[in-house]
Formats: sequence, C-alpha cells, structure tokens
Amino acid sequence: MPEPTKKDEVPNGQPQVWSLGEGQAPEDLDKPIVAQPMSTLLIMSPQSASVTVGGDISFVAKVEAKDLLRKPTVKWFKGKWMDLASKTGKHLQLKETFDRQTKVHTFEMQIIKAKDNYAGNYRVEINYKDKFDSCSFDLEVKEAEQAQSIDIRSAFKRSSEGGDDAGDLDFSGLLKHRDPKPQDEGPDVDVWEILKGAKPDQYEKIAFEYGVTDLRGLLKRMKKMPKEEKKSEAFAKKLDAAYQVDKGGKIRMVVELADPTVELKWYKNGQEIRPSPKFIFEHKGTQRIMVINNCNSNDDATYSVAAGEEKCATELFVKELPVKIVKGIEAVKTTVNERIELECEVSEEGAQIKWMKNGVEVPTGVRSRYRVKCEGTKHFLVIDDASKEDTGTYSIMASGGTSEAKVQVDLKPLKVFQDLQDQTVTLGQPIKLHCEIYPGNVPGRWYRNGQLIQPNDRINIIHRNKVHRLEILAGSLHDAGDYTFVPEGYSQSLCAKVHIIDPPRLHLDSLNFPDNTVTIVAGNKLRLEIPISGEPVPRVVWMKGERVILDSGNRVRAETYGDQTSLTIDITEREDSGNYKIVLQNEAGEATASVKIKVVDIPDPPEAPLVPSVGGDWCSMTWEPPKYDGGSPILGYFIERKKKQSSRWMRLNFDLIKEQEFEPKKMIEGVPYEVRIFAVNAIGVSKPSEPSKAFTPLAVTSEPTMLVVDDVTDTTVTVKWRPPETIGAAGLDGYLVEYCIEGSDDWVVSNKELTEKTKYTITGLAPGCKILVRVKAINAAGSSNPRTLQHSIFVKEVIEPPKIRVPRHLKMTYTRRVGEAVNLVVPFMGKPRPKVTWLKEGEPIDPSHVNIRNTDSDSIIFIRKAERSHSGKYDMTVQVENHVDTAIMDIQIVDLPGPPQSVTVEDVWGGNVALVWTPPKDNGNAPITGYTIQKADKKTMEWFTCIEHYHRNCITITDLVVGNEYFFRAFSENMCGLSDDATPTKKGALIKKEGLQVKTHDFNDRDYKEAPKFTQPLINTFAIAGYNATLNCSVRANPRPKVIWMKNKIAIIDDPRYRMFSNQGVCTLEIRKPSPYDGGMYSCKAVNDLGEAVVDCKLEIKGGYTFYELMQRGVPLHLIDKYMNETKVVEQEK
Repeated sequence: MPEPTKKDEVPNGQPQVWSLGEGQAPEDLDKPIVAQPMSTLLIMSPQSASVTVGGDISFVAKVEAKDLLRKPTVKWFKGKWMDLASKTGKHLQLKETFDRQTKVHTFEMQIIKAKDNYAGNYRVEINYKDKFDSCSFDLEVKEAEQAQSIDIRSAFKRSSEGGDDAGDLDFSGLLKHRDPKPQDEGPDVDVWEILKGAKPDQYEKIAFEYGVTDLRGLLKRMKKMPKEEKKSEAFAKKLDAAYQVDKGGKIRMVVELADPTVELKWYKNGQEIRPSPKFIFEHKGTQRIMVINNCNSNDDATYSVAAGEEKCATELFVKELPVKIVKGIEAVKTTVNERIELECEVSEEGAQIKWMKNGVEVPTGVRSRYRVKCEGTKHFLVIDDASKEDTGTYSIMASGGTSEAKVQVDLKPLKVFQDLQDQTVTLGQPIKLHCEIYPGNVPGRWYRNGQLIQPNDRINIIHRNKVHRLEILAGSLHDAGDYTFVPEGYSQSLCAKVHIIDPPRLHLDSLNFPDNTVTIVAGNKLRLEIPISGEPVPRVVWMKGERVILDSGNRVRAETYGDQTSLTIDITEREDSGNYKIVLQNEAGEATASVKIKVVDIPDPPEAPLVPSVGGDWCSMTWEPPKYDGGSPILGYFIERKKKQSSRWMRLNFDLIKEQEFEPKKMIEGVPYEVRIFAVNAIGVSKPSEPSKAFTPLAVTSEPTMLVVDDVTDTTVTVKWRPPETIGAAGLDGYLVEYCIEGSDDWVVSNKELTEKTKYTITGLAPGCKILVRVKAINAAGSSNPRTLQHSIFVKEVIEPPKIRVPRHLKMTYTRRVGEAVNLVVPFMGKPRPKVTWLKEGEPIDPSHVNIRNTDSDSIIFIRKAERSHSGKYDMTVQVENHVDTAIMDIQIVDLPGPPQSVTVEDVWGGNVALVWTPPKDNGNAPITGYTIQKADKKTMEWFTCIEHYHRNCITITDLVVGNEYFFRAFSENMCGLSDDATPTKKGALIKKEGLQVKTHDFNDRDYKEAPKFTQPLINTFAIAGYNATLNCSVRANPRPKVIWMKNKIAIIDDPRYRMFSNQGVCTLEIRKPSPYDGGMYSCKAVNDLGEAVVDCKLEIKGGYTFYELMQRGVPLHLIDKYMNETKVVEQEK
C-alpha cells in the first residue's frame, strides 16, 4: 500500500491512514519502522487484497519442504478463532499442492462469489513439530460499480472543511443503484426528509410504517451524506487550505476574526503553540498573524487555530533544497601501511551523504577499517593503515551530485637483514628457523619440500616486526628436508636445509605386555615383533643367556627387516620360558632391552576328593589343589558325579567353584554315588581326578508333628504326637522322648529303648516341678530335629469339672422295639476320673436287666433284649469331687398294639353300614396311628380290606351288595405296625331287598376350635459355628395360630440371618451360619383368639470367634460386647 500523502490529512492534525489488518498507528508514522523477524516456515505469505461483491479471490501461502520430514499442518482462520475448515463449500475452498522438483508446499484459500460479510481480518497458521509460523491479512469487499458513469473525484471529496467529520470520505456516490420496485399507487412520501427530521429512537417505527426493509443501509447512507456547511460566526476569513515554504525560509499564516475580542489559540498537530523566537504572533486590527522563522522538516505539520468553539486548519509543506558537491575528492597513490584521507566539500552543513568503493557503500561501523568524519561542510574518509586491498575507485554521493577518484596502494621494496641457516638436529630436539626482512609488517608463508606448513600444537609460526620464526617443538624424521620462507606479495624467497639424526631405540611399549612379559600357551606358535628406530638403520642381535639366536634356526629364529625385529618360535615348549636380550647398534650409539617369555599349560589333575559327611539328598566334599598349576593360577574347579553302577558322568556346576569344598544336592536317597574334580586355569581344563569312594545318601526324617500334652498327674506326664511329614528311604525306627527341668539344659532320656507308638507317659517326676518335653524321630541316618513343647508343664494333676457330651440322637426320645438291643454310649469329660451313677425314674438300676460299663471318657448302657419295662427316663450323674454334671435320656420300648375293645354295627340302610369301635386297652407304648377295617360275606367268610390307616373311631361302609349279610372286623395300628388280632362284630349286617328305610339321628356339629398347644416342644441343642442350625417344634390349634420366634425374649423380625417355616403345624427356625453370639434362649410363641402357648430351648454355639473375627464379619459393637460378657460368665460357671 502507498504511504498516505499530505492531501489525506485532516485539519485537526491526525493523518487519515487506510490500513488493512493491524497497521502502524497514526501517531507512530514518524517513528522508524522496526524490521519484523523473518518467517521460520513461510517463504510466501498471503497479502491483503480487496474484491468486489460477487467476485472471486485467492490467497496463497507457500512452505519450503527441504528440511521437513512430513507435510506441515495448516489452519485458516477468520478473526481470532473461527476455523474455516468447517466452512468449506461453494463459496469457500481450501486446496493443497506439492511440487516435487522445487519441494514446495502450496496452500490456497479461494473465495467464490464474495459477499459483504466476507470482509475482515484473516489469518493462516503453519505448524510443524516445535516450529510455528502465522501471517495475518485483510480482505476488503467493495460494492460493484454501476454501468452509468460516476464521478469518482466527487465521490471521494471531503464532506466539509472544519466540521467534526472533516477528513471522512463520502462513499454515497459509490452506493449500488437498484431499480425501483413497483409500488402501490399513493401519495409520494420523501422518507429521507422524514428520517432527517426524526429522532434516532423513531427510526424503526418510520421504516415499518413506510415499508423500508433495508433500514441499516439507509442509516449508513444518511450518515455519509454531506452536511450543509454553516456560515462561520467567529472567522471572517479562515486559513488557506495549505502553505508551502523552502527549508530555512519564513512563512506567515493570517486569519481574520469577525469578533476581535474573541480569544485565539494556535495549535501544531493538536499541541498548543507558545510565543518564542521561532513562533511570533502579530495583531493587525481583526487580523491575527503567526510567523514561523527558519523552517525545517520538523515544521512540516498540520496547524490549526481555535476562536472560541470554532476551528480552522491548514497544512504547511517544507520544501528541502538539494545538496551539491562544492569540492570533489582527489586521486591518491601511496604504499601499504600509510594513512589515506579523502576530502570533499558540500553546499550545506549536516547534509546526508554516502561513501562508496567500487559501487558498494563503505562500511563505517565500530569495527570497520574506514573512519568518516565531518567538519562543517567538509566530509572526510580516513584509512589509517592502508593495504593493497584498499586499491579501488572511491566516490561520494549527495542529493545534488556525486564525485569520485582512484586510490592506488603499492608494496614497499623487500630487504633481507638475516637469511635462513642450514641445521643438523637430533631426533626429538626442537628445530628453530629464523630470518629478518624489511618491511616488517609484510606477512609470509613457510614451506617444507614445497608443501605449505600450517601451525599446530607442535609447530609454531611467529611474526614480530621484521623477524619471522618457525619453531618445531620436537623434531622427527619427517621434519628433515628443504625449508623455504616466501614473503607475501614478493617473488623473492629464503631457503635452508634441516638434517635429522637418531640413535637406535627399541619400542617395547608397543607390545602392550605388563613388565615386558609375554605369555604363550604351550604348543602354539609365537611371533614377537618389536618396532625399532635409528638413523642409520641399526644392527640387531637376539640372545637367550649366552646363546645367540640366528635367523637360520629351525624352530627358534630371529629376523630383522625395515623398522622392526621379530622372534619366532614355531611350537612353544616349557623349556622356551626365560629372558631374551635384544642388542641394537649403529653409528649414533647402542641400545639394549630384555623380554621375558612365559610358556603356560593346563594344570595337572587334582587328587581324588574326600566325602566327610552325607545327607538325605546331599553330601559335602573337599579336595586339594593340583601339584602343578600349568604356570597360570587356578581359576576354579568343575565337579562331576555319577551313580556307582552307571558310566555316565554329570556336570554339577557351570560356574567355576573357587573354594576347595562343595555340597552336591538333588541326589536319590539310598543310591550309591561317586564324584570327581577338574581343575581350570586360564589355559583350559585339566584331566579329571580319580573318583571318590562310593557313598550312599541317607536322610533323617523331619521332626515329629503336633506334639501336645495328653494328661498330667502328680508324678506323670503323658504326651502324644503325630509321625513326621517326611520319612526318607532309611525309614523310621522309633521315637526318643526327652525332658528337662525348666531353667536347665540337662535333657534326660525318658525311654531307654525306642518307642514305635506316638504316645508316651513320662514317669517318676517330682510333684510340683515344671518340665519341658521334646521328641525326636530316629532312623539309620540319625535323629531328626526335635519337636519341643512351646510351654513348660506343671507336674500336678489338674481338676477338670465334669461335662457330659450327650449325643444328638439321645437329646430326643430314644425309641426301640421290643426284642431289639439297646446300646447307648455317652461320652463325658473330667479329671481325675469322674464317678458315674445311673438312676431310672429316681431309682437305682437293676444290673441284672441293664448292663452299665464306665471308662475314663464314656459310659455305656447295654440291654441285650429290650422289654417294655425298660422304658423310662434314665438320669446320668458325673461327679469329680464337688463338681457334678447330670443328663437325662428318655428310652421308649414300643410293641404292637392290642385290638380295639369292641366293634358294633351302629346302623344299616340301603347298601350302607355304620360301624363304631373303641380304642384298644394296650397301645403298645406308642400312640395309635390308625385302624384297618375289613369285611366278609357270610356265605364265603373271606375277608377283604375296606380301608387302611383310618384315624377315627367310626366309619360308614358303602357299596354293599343287597341281599347279602356282612361281618366286619378292625385292626389297631401304631409305629410298630398292625395288631396281631382283630375285633370282629358280634352280629352281621343284612342288606335287605325291601324298600329302603332311613333312620335319621339328631346330629350336633362338633366344635373343633382349640387354643394353641405344643405337641412337640423345643429341645436344648448345640450347633457348630459356621454351619446352619435348625430348631423344630409342632403346635396344634384352631383357628390357625400366629407363630412368633424370639431370642432372649426379643422377637426376631426381618433379620436376614434367620428363616422361619410353618407347615402342617410344624414350626422351624433356621439360623444361617451362626456365630457364637447367636447362642442363647430361643422361644416359639403361638397365639390365636382362644389363647397362646410358649416353648423355649437353649442354643449353644461351639467354636467361638475372637473379637477381631467378629469385627471382620460386621457384627455390631454392642452385640460383640454382649457376646464377650456372656462368654466370660459361661467360662466362670464351668
């Protein structure tokens, strides 16, 4: 975009700047422009542009891909954050191409048929890994031009001279002219005039009333319309539109006031001007004059004058005169190192000029060889130390002309004050070549045998004034030759020869052998090469002792050629070990050195190993090192073993064993084995040693398990245990029991002979002492580790309160038939041995009918052939001193019942007979469960069963044959079966053929209502913690009762740990996986309208939990506390 001109500035001093995007602010136009940093990715950035409505335009960005491994990421934005990738369509297209030849990515954004709202600021962003680049540009959308001619100058005229909107451009002439639409006939209304006279808040109402749809466009157009210029009330004559003056001249600005009394102020670029020698204010009548003296470029600005509230402004243009060269520069011819000063004179002081050399501007920075100075109108270019490169054409450029002249710089003649001298230097000594020439500031180059010498760490080139010196720190054979020094810019050169001498030397360091000792394996070929040096080439002699080694030897020979000597031994032997001497001689001197050769071999085999101890699957072995280690230290040993009957050896270790002992493992118990050794040094593995003596692994058993105290008396202690978990091939011979008094380590063997049992009683102990007991398992391999009791045993019989363990089946009535055997075993606990007594119904038991046998832990009741007289309640009492425990067992001996007492025919009608009978006198000691009724025809007297398992005492027999006479009989039935005999009817029942006569009887309905009554109560029981437990009882009631279960008199309601069932009067409570705190008193309560009944029992849970286990199971704290207290009470009662 072109820079704005003075015509584009408004009178208030603010320049009118048209900028696309973020441009330079108007107040920063006079500031120097700071160069922006170069783009890191973009080689071509999109530029701001404009397009007419409906036109097409493209913006292109290019990225060079030479240093990129993949395509960069490109994003196009409008404004700050609108991503244009989602806006592509028929009006916006994004394209990407890649040129393989130039390796350039081209990214294009194409806008098709642009609209007014497409105008704005756009941005493109390029991303590649950690690199980022972006560029902003503007798009201006213009209205399309009309076909009719438009006066562009009038369209862009300024709307006013000094109004508030001075400087705004009037675009109303460029507005698009639309064809007027046909409207309904009506009175012509000028909407423009209405809008001009209306208030802003009435614009929408007017537009709606007159059908104006583009109100916003009308308002914009109305704003751009030129305003009528009002006649100034303060100024009779305003400032001219612009003034022009030459630089250094004087200008007068005149304004005429309508009212001379009005206060007047002058401004420059909006800043008030105060009187000064430069700005002079004059008053002549109504005229006000401002004079500006000695105008310069800073006075080029916008000036305005304010009279009250009115202002008028003008522009002042300061014209600069061209700078002319009054006196040009002159040609100069000189020699190097001289001072050059070029002078010229211009027509004006402080003029801007440029110094050029060969058409290129001369650098005049701080580090430049050129200096520029100015004295008034004179300008100088100074070169303090001229060189040959300063030769050329110099010129000076000013705005009004140029001047140029030639400068010639020649060399000075060369003079040699001291020439180079030939030298002879010992190898390794420094070499110093030196010469003196004039002029002293002339550099030069050093050559050796025609090759340029460059300075380095070893070679130092020195130039100080007239002296030139070449220093080599340590001379080598390569440094010998012809040296030449050539001054730069001259054809003359200085020459000298350097000769290097060197005494003989042996370079044993190249062998890289410690202490010059060479180690070689016996049988290998040895070739020892040693570098030598010396000038001239020395003579070499090899010696071993007093014997000289010749180069014509067969197996051992010495050879010398070039810059090295060698010793060769084709097949090395142990005798070749020793010191070898090397002697070197030449004219410069003599050198000697010695080399030691050591021939090594594999070691001798070790002696047979020893096996001092053997275990179940292991053994320990030791051995001595071999007598000869082969000349190399023993690094370790390999171990092999085999079964005695086998010939296959197996390697036991793959990593060398450095010690002289080892413990082989994983052997089969009871199988003989042999072992052998290999010695290893740096050379290799020796031959195997002789096998060891055969040995057989045998293991002791593991320690006995679960050692516990079984019984304690005043003088004995009985312990028991279980066999060891592991018993080896040696088997188990028996056990050894030992004890010791607490506090001493003197273990006493209790059983002199081994015991095979896992229970033993230690006798002969002193009452009141405390002992420790341990048990060992013994076999052929020895004794196992002992199993020791964790706590000491107090030798005194402990009184244990008696406790009867009633079996589950004896807690209910024990039923047996007559003639069967009764054998009841009731275990109990208690110490010392409790006293057991039995009673039947409170009376002693007759031993002739019932056999009773008591042991230390149980009591047995045996009846060989049970009779009904054996039925009853048996009381068992177990007593230890003052402690007593009792239990009651109910034994019921049942038999077949007797027949019913009488069977009578109650009535006969039609084919029906009503029978009635009475229960039997003898029920067989068991409840009658039913009756069986049979009939028989009088003619045949064959009995047929009419009904079985009948519960009532009366029945009606139907479907009898008319005309027959029937007899009936009844059997009684209990749990043992039917009675042996039946009771028949005394009279038969005749089914008559005549008309049927029915004899009716008065029938009274029986009242079956009954209060709840438990026919089977709850029974005290035990349960194991973690296993489901059930409580059962049966109840009879009519109507059906409501059953309530309670624990410790508290009803159980909605507890998921309990399940309650009721089926045919049988009530069941199931406790899921009970814990100890579930123990207590459980009650079952049945309630109906006629009354209620309650039964209860005690539930005891075995295998209690600890406090921590109850917490883990989620039991509430108050229940845990209650359970712990109950447990303590129970333990105290026991």
